[in-house]
Amino acid sequence: MNKLVARIGLRSAIVLVVSVIVGSGVFKKIAPMSAELGSPILVLTCWVLAGLISLAGALSTAEMAGMFPDSGGEYQYFQRIYGRFFAFLYGWGNFTVMKSAAIAALAYIFAQSFNSFIPLPQASTDFFLFQNYGVKFLASLLIITLSFLNYRGITFAERLSTLLASLMILSVLSIIIWGFFSGKGSMHNLTSRSVHFDFNVLEGFGLLKAMTIASLGAFWGYEGWNQIGYIGEEVKNPKKNLPLALGIGTLIVIVIYVLLNTVFAYIFPIDYLISLNSEPNKIAAVEVANKIWGGFGGIFVACLIMATTLNSTNSSTLLTARILYAMARDGQFFKSANAIHPKFQTPHKAIFIQATWASLLVWSGSFDLLTNMLVFAAFIFYGATALGVIILRVKEPDIPRTYRVIGYPFVPVIFLLCSLVLLIITTVNQPREALLGLGLIATGIPFYWYWRRK
Repeated sequence: MNKLVARIGLRSAIVLVVSVIVGSGVFKKIAPMSAELGSPILVLTCWVLAGLISLAGALSTAEMAGMFPDSGGEYQYFQRIYGRFFAFLYGWGNFTVMKSAAIAALAYIFAQSFNSFIPLPQASTDFFLFQNYGVKFLASLLIITLSFLNYRGITFAERLSTLLASLMILSVLSIIIWGFFSGKGSMHNLTSRSVHFDFNVLEGFGLLKAMTIASLGAFWGYEGWNQIGYIGEEVKNPKKNLPLALGIGTLIVIVIYVLLNTVFAYIFPIDYLISLNSEPNKIAAVEVANKIWGGFGGIFVACLIMATTLNSTNSSTLLTARILYAMARDGQFFKSANAIHPKFQTPHKAIFIQATWASLLVWSGSFDLLTNMLVFAAFIFYGATALGVIILRVKEPDIPRTYRVIGYPFVPVIFLLCSLVLLIITTVNQPREALLGLGLIATGIPFYWYWRRK
């Protein structure tokens, strides 16, 4: 059987976890979250809770990654727990909606940021395929270019992620430190509510509903913490390093996100952040930087967003193609994807199949539609991973476990319950995103039966 070469150490694995998580959500999502909640305290609480829930998911996934450190991540775990059909639906869901849509959305935001420097051509027609066609073309070109770089080898792609992640962390820290000590903000902004804040709406189930809808934005910011498991074969000492990378990397991101959003809420009152939600070409982080540093600030943050989305797109491209490779190796995907380049030791055909579909998704819909759709679909399987930890503890307690999830069984149970709440409330309040996500996953069923017969 084909095997990929182990080349990634612990430090690089942590960098990849941070790189694949930190994209555009932390710079952009505070506006729609503020519009939903009307209170900076609630917005920051949402980021903290989403981070802790994501950490619970990461810790649960870490136990599985330590037991089954092969290419494909959850695809491998689900075969053991739920069987080939459910594992296939997970892999197909990643291909059609979850990870491919994440790559498409990140590339789209990169192109939007580039457009703020150099205006790209626009179409005069209202036909959705040609709206923002200059931005869409650049996003597609980015996906193809990064796929080519990843085709040339994992070492170069990992070094690019390390460089970009280092620049990103230094830049974010400069915004946090300068923002707090610039004297341009107010503690009153952190504690005041919107003039439209309604206590009667935001209490009881109404508050739960609003927090859940707002959390879709926060969870998009945290999306990707599980992807390091996809390259299990390529991580050195994976039974030890995969769990460590998941836990440490996710904690780093939580700290960055909460501090950065606190700066946003400190600099601007909540009603101004809400007003940004109706202006799609304005990004909260850019407005904050403009206030702190003047015109230079907007340029700085636009460059930062380009760097982070470039980094996250690159890391996602590197990691998620391994699922398609693992599926093809098992006879559950297009046969051509089961190929390792003889010189570069990469699943090169799987990388370009993924690139082709992600490029098509770029032309299909808006950023917010893609992100809400993929978050909903992803939490179906994130919850299944947490449930799988419990099932294996009961059914196969003697499997060697190099890492056992902290706070078992409470941590996986809490994460499972949160996943169910998010799925139910999203289905009721955003049925279009839910049905699109489920529909794209369901398109794999006839392919499954075809490949199974063969």
